[in-house]
Amino acid sequence: MKKIGILFGQERSFPEAFVKRVNELGGKDFQAEFVNIDKIFQAEPLGYAVIIDRISQDVPFYRALLKNAAITGTAVINNPFWWSADEKFFNNALALKLGIPVPKTALIPSHARPDDTNENSFSNLAFPFDWDNIFEYTGFPAYMKPFDGGGWKEVYKLNNKEEFFDKHSQTNQHVMMLQEEIEFDEYFRCYCIGGKYVRIMQYEPRNPAHLRYAVDEKAVNEKLIKTIHDYVIKLNEYLGYDFNTVEFAVRDGIPYAIDFCNPAPDADIASVGQENFDWVVEHSAKYAIERAKAQVDGQDNLTWGEYLRSAIAGKPLTGVVKPGKAVSAEAVGPAKPKKESSAKPATESSIESSVKTKPKSSVKSATENSAKPATESSAKPKKESSAKPKTTSSAKPKTAAKSDEPAKKAKPATTGKTAAAKKK
Repeated sequence: MKKIGILFGQERSFPEAFVKRVNELGGKDFQAEFVNIDKIFQAEPLGYAVIIDRISQDVPFYRALLKNAAITGTAVINNPFWWSADEKFFNNALALKLGIPVPKTALIPSHARPDDTNENSFSNLAFPFDWDNIFEYTGFPAYMKPFDGGGWKEVYKLNNKEEFFDKHSQTNQHVMMLQEEIEFDEYFRCYCIGGKYVRIMQYEPRNPAHLRYAVDEKAVNEKLIKTIHDYVIKLNEYLGYDFNTVEFAVRDGIPYAIDFCNPAPDADIASVGQENFDWVVEHSAKYAIERAKAQVDGQDNLTWGEYLRSAIAGKPLTGVVKPGKAVSAEAVGPAKPKKESSAKPATESSIESSVKTKPKSSVKSATENSAKPATESSAKPKKESSAKPKTTSSAKPKTAAKSDEPAKKAKPATTGKTAAAKKK
């Protein structure tokens, strides 16, 4: 019998439902349990064929033991080596190389010097920085956030350069990014499991956490959903994530990848809702068993992204996303939160279904060819026009006036919305 473990922190609903579902599906060959640790010795296995990692981003001790487990043959989901190296600014650059639109983003040095450095440590850094060029590139309003952060921390909406310098002076040693604002007509959050199981969900990033999936149901453009699906698959193929979410803000029919570095995404029933919860439990359990079946003791069983594989092979990055056949993808509307979980098993038809969309509505893509990936030039911000007004929002950023916590009481706009490259 092979063991499948889950390593987690404060969450409860997902780990408990995951273990239950794996044990229902696994029969006598696979058993799931909470990982139990009382000692770690170098190069000694923990006894798990697969470990689902939900917490090592916050606990360095766990990250170290997962690397040790990986070298002894455990299939760790997600790859702890890549997760340690990955960050959002690189991800944006990779997306552009793959032909996937992202907001214009500039890397900003920390305001305070890192520990054990002085002015002589920055011999290669110009002073002052070329702020005017940077501000012209991103435009205002813009959003500033840590280049490797998460959890809605230190995210600011900035309306002008004065606000930028004020907030930047408060960021201490954090390396930041400045990112253009994307005014959006629609917003989606997408689960991707195993690089093939995709669930596309309508999402309102301005709502409080427990209401972000409970949005007004809209008809969804089929070509747009197909484009989003292809982008999700391509991003996770190159990043090598087994369990991730990708967020898109849709402007003029073009989906901009806003946040796609979420290797421990929210899966709590209170926030994602019953239907989404059941889907992620079912597909994560199914995928964990698939990985356990393929796992071989004593060899590397991690997923390595196409970016690294191409680099090792000396192959160039592809610049165009080629639409592929969906293995499992669903476009869904609001999933209303429920207090109790049942993690009902999905039917085989629902697990392996193709892209499901609602009837087409007046919300159409910018061109008849919207299913094709946008080029980098199309990712340039639009200038103001006489089109119907859109209100501004972000993924719960801090405002210039209030910097203690994200604005939790913002209500969704009725005429339009905006988003920033936010979060982590």
